[in-house]
Amino acid sequence: MQAHLAAQDDDMWYVIIDGPMKIMKANTVVALTDGAPHRIDQKPRDQWTSEDKRKANLNNVAKDIQYKTLDKNTFSNIKMCKTAKKILEKLIQLCEGNEQTKKKNKLSVVVKKFDNIKMTRESMNDLDERVSSIVNELNALRKMHSNKEIVLKVMCSLPKE
Repeated sequence: MQAHLAAQDDDMWYVIIDGPMKIMKANTVVALTDGAPHRIDQKPRDQWTSEDKRKANLNNVAKDIQYKTLDKNTFSNIKMCKTAKKILEKLIQLCEGNEQTKKKNKLSVVVKKFDNIKMTRESMNDLDERVSSIVNELNALRKMHSNKEIVLKVMCSLPKE
């Protein structure tokens, strides 16, 4: 998405990252700072140049591009967002979740791996390494199993032969 938006306009990605551009006027009271005018106030709309109007409209263009890429269900979740930046934040939240959600999802995946351990056509050493790896992942996510539970799981995962 970043490449597509940047191809539309060099400043478009910054509108999504930083929010809509504010059109500022030069401060006539303060001298130039490092050769550039120091800006303090927003410029009144009737004083905007065509370049100012183009920059102010970048948020609308970015929102339009984002809207066109979404399905109806996702669109219904972000349609109330006022800026392209808020849309991106909402999409990240919907798709990735926050850190707590990510941790919960990862934990469920590892717990499922543990629950579904079965010995396949592998050696006991390979099974032991696989079980140890899964148990280490669980421990890292603060989901502890006693040695008894682990041994029982390994015993149950062995084939009848």
